[in-house]
Amino acid sequence: MAWYTGLIVRARTVVKTFLTVCLVAVPVVGFWQRNAIYDAVRLHGYNPPTAVVDLATQDTMTSQGRHLFYVNHPQLVGDSATFRADCTITEQTIVLGCYHPTQRGIFVYSVSDPRLGGVTEVTAAHEMLHAAYDRLSSSDKKDVDKMLNDYYQNDLHDQRILDTIEAYKKTEPKDLVNEMHSVFGTEVANLPASLEAYYQRYFSNRATVVAFSQNYEGEFTSRSAKTSQYETQINSLKQRVQSEEANLRSQLAKIEADRARLDSLRSSNQIEAYNAGVASYNTEIDAYNAGVAQYKSDVDRYNTLVEQYNAIAGELKQLYGAIDTRLQTESTR
Repeated sequence: MAWYTGLIVRARTVVKTFLTVCLVAVPVVGFWQRNAIYDAVRLHGYNPPTAVVDLATQDTMTSQGRHLFYVNHPQLVGDSATFRADCTITEQTIVLGCYHPTQRGIFVYSVSDPRLGGVTEVTAAHEMLHAAYDRLSSSDKKDVDKMLNDYYQNDLHDQRILDTIEAYKKTEPKDLVNEMHSVFGTEVANLPASLEAYYQRYFSNRATVVAFSQNYEGEFTSRSAKTSQYETQINSLKQRVQSEEANLRSQLAKIEADRARLDSLRSSNQIEAYNAGVASYNTEIDAYNAGVAQYKSDVDRYNTLVEQYNAIAGELKQLYGAIDTRLQTESTR
């Protein structure tokens, strides 16, 4: 009888121990699998819209990249007012997308201007990389941060990217490395082998995303370069026209004085002196008329350059307007 009692006691002890282990193990398993559990809930019954699938495909997102993208239920927003409600926007910055931390959503502004093809794709990839950075383990993040900072401090020479990082230092100082993680992955063509290998987690062909970036950036940079060229030409020609005008006024004053002198010689019947001054006077007239013709040609050229400058500047204004989601002034009736 005692044996059975001891057996029952031991059995109860085993059961108690098992239950204790289970009670400890369930939270541990839940902790390690929390992302998988969360993702399963987020993706249960979720069918990404065709536009979202197209973005993932165009960006050559890997299965891991797509997973992170879809978990965030990305939304393409075409209305700037609605987009401002989804993403925090300041008056100082132009925002085209946002990622809400802990995988709570990605919003991408849908740019309709056909000249800016690629901007939506790059924005989607940029925000997906924020979600990816959010999921990095402490050890992975430490390694990735080191690679990003090493590249930034030693090998980054693209002035546009450098300017972008400087801007982030002012607007996102606490998330600077996070922003570098997204910018370098989507906008820098040549990265160190270690970073290229890392980004292969998320893109099967990262160069495709960079090409999108170069495409729409080229629309801005080419026009900016043209406006700079026109500004240089306009300023140079303006100085030339002003100088020509001053010289012509001086020539005209001398011509008028010489004409008065010749008229006086003729009226006083000093014909020999008059005839002697006619040749030089006519030379002055010829030079003046040639100067006037050149002046008019330069003025026409100046006006043409101004028109061309205004046209390109107008295009730039349109392009910036197409991506400016900030509050705009309203016109009166």
